[in-house]
Amino acid sequence: MIKGQTAIVTGGSRGIGAAVAKRLAQEGVNVAVVFAGNADLAESVCEECRAFGVKAEKYNCDVSDFNAAKELTAKVKEDFGTVNILINNAGITRDGLIAMMKEKDFDDVIATNLKGVFNMIRSCCSIFIRNKGGKIVNMSSVSGLMGNAGQVNYSASKAGVVGITKSVAKELAPRGITCNAVAPGFINTDMTKNLSVDPEEIARAIPLGRMGTPEDVADAVVFLVKADYITGEVIRVDGGIAM
Repeated sequence: MIKGQTAIVTGGSRGIGAAVAKRLAQEGVNVAVVFAGNADLAESVCEECRAFGVKAEKYNCDVSDFNAAKELTAKVKEDFGTVNILINNAGITRDGLIAMMKEKDFDDVIATNLKGVFNMIRSCCSIFIRNKGGKIVNMSSVSGLMGNAGQVNYSASKAGVVGITKSVAKELAPRGITCNAVAPGFINTDMTKNLSVDPEEIARAIPLGRMGTPEDVADAVVFLVKADYITGEVIRVDGGIAM
């Protein structure tokens, strides 16, 4: 039963994060919507969450900043009373071929997509330990499982998320805390709209014949949040493209 619990959802103002926040709210979970850019979008997500009768508030935070993540978690705990669920969804892309990739583009993606996951787990785990339980779901990608040309930085960050997930799962299992990951494939979001490949060509490469929706991913996240006997797992939500 997750009704009445509190979740932090990073990257929660749009796309997959917004869909996750709303699905959790639908389950009766109070939601802290974390954003780094558009406050109006984040507030709009909060309003949609509140329509389900839960508490929802927005928080501006750069999760790649260790101290900022720590302050965010403390503020959410103060506002909501505790934190029970952490969804590490915040992510960026800076695509480019390895021969031409700028060092900053590599560093920025690793900082947000990988170190951001560490920062948030590090800041939440003491609360989970005191609560004698907690649920962590990290957003990886099929790019982190099978690689993708032009995404050395992104693939490395998402492969790292898998490693964090499995290590944290082993460390925190004795405390009643689960840690799992979801690995989306091609999902119809703002991030994939910038791809140079024709969407119809992508769909033809997917066994199920279509790109996924943010809601497809949100369903998997909520499944893992509800699961008490699954930990260290990576669930692909990719229409079969990486099998």
